[in-house]
Amino acid sequence: MTGTVLIGLFLLAMLAGLPLAVALGVASVTVLAMAGFDQLAVPTNIYAGIAKYPLLAIPMFILAGMIFERSGVAIRLVRFVTAIVGEWTGSLAVVAVLVSMLLGGISGSGPAAVAAVMLPSMIARGYPKGFSAGLIAASGSTAIVIPPSVAFIVYSVMVPSATVPALFAAGLFPGLIAALCLLVPALVISRKYGFGRNFKAERPPLGQSFVDAIWGLLAPVVILGGLRTGLFTPTEAAVIAVAYGIFVGMVVYRSIDLRGLFRILVEAGELSAVVLMIIGIASVFAWAGNTLGIFDSAAKALVALHSDEWLMLLSVNLLLLVAGMFLDAISIFLILLPLLVPIAVAMGWDLVWFGVMMTINLAIGQFTPPMAISLMITSRIAGIGMEETFRWVLWLVLAMAGGLAIMILFPATALWLPGRLGYL
Repeated sequence: MTGTVLIGLFLLAMLAGLPLAVALGVASVTVLAMAGFDQLAVPTNIYAGIAKYPLLAIPMFILAGMIFERSGVAIRLVRFVTAIVGEWTGSLAVVAVLVSMLLGGISGSGPAAVAAVMLPSMIARGYPKGFSAGLIAASGSTAIVIPPSVAFIVYSVMVPSATVPALFAAGLFPGLIAALCLLVPALVISRKYGFGRNFKAERPPLGQSFVDAIWGLLAPVVILGGLRTGLFTPTEAAVIAVAYGIFVGMVVYRSIDLRGLFRILVEAGELSAVVLMIIGIASVFAWAGNTLGIFDSAAKALVALHSDEWLMLLSVNLLLLVAGMFLDAISIFLILLPLLVPIAVAMGWDLVWFGVMMTINLAIGQFTPPMAISLMITSRIAGIGMEETFRWVLWLVLAMAGGLAIMILFPATALWLPGRLGYL
């Protein structure tokens, strides 16, 4: 009964248009009251949910992403990658995917930063707005898989046996494979329709482009290299990323002044508050479900229903794909992990591998119509309706699903590197 009320109230609140944190709070408080719990459990669990050292990395990585976005790193990376790839039919589509991958490895930036830089160039060279917005949404979504990843940090907090270094290492190769899979439809479609064929532009000089982009290229080396050598923890790495970004933006490129830095701090603070509020309220939701035995009962029922491992795996992937179409990865982790982790344990799945699989699924969901968060962002920037992207996005969804299938069929693509580095 309580389980039905908890899930039913949450879904009704979401359908009514309430914010996610409010929907989670309404369902949790109602169920706790029905079960006779003291309502002091609510503020206690909100505090317990966010008073965790690894979560300090979230506002820092959000701030780092905004600093790198405003500092001019993205435009310099575009010039450098263009200098490598060259100018030919479909070349700018390749550049968009590769730059998204690089930005994901610098600060976890999503599609917004890439769209602001790439969309005007792609449209000016004859690429349809729908194709450009869809491709940037798809390639930008891989940022939650390629380290550093805020989603992995949240996962590690909820699944302590999966450490942040292990998840970062495990996400590297699957993230690269998923991103590179997007190159296939991007090239095939661009060649078929001749996107960029009639536009002649001078190829940027490779040497000068490399010198201009070197500070951005060094960012993942500093962040991930420091983690590997033990110079700092993942939380400290987020602070290092902020300090490095401020140095690049204010001293090297001088594209950020004190007033601009203040605006960035305000925006990052507002976004961080929203994320942490959701995490805090979701902690009450998870605590209520676990304490009342709702999630364990549901997990056992699902395992009994789907005893076949591959059928269960298919069901979990479909659930995550649909959920990713409506909510961001962090919210889905907070809502579904209390249910899915017992299933993964019952099936004998490695929890690091399972975290990477979940994250790739959610990345695909972010650009899968009809409700796709990343696609909404890029469509708005391009000034088009989301429906204009549908004919192109289908092929991109299938391509990244192929990358996910590779990771599922060959778990070593995710587990080899963390095992080799001694994280497993």
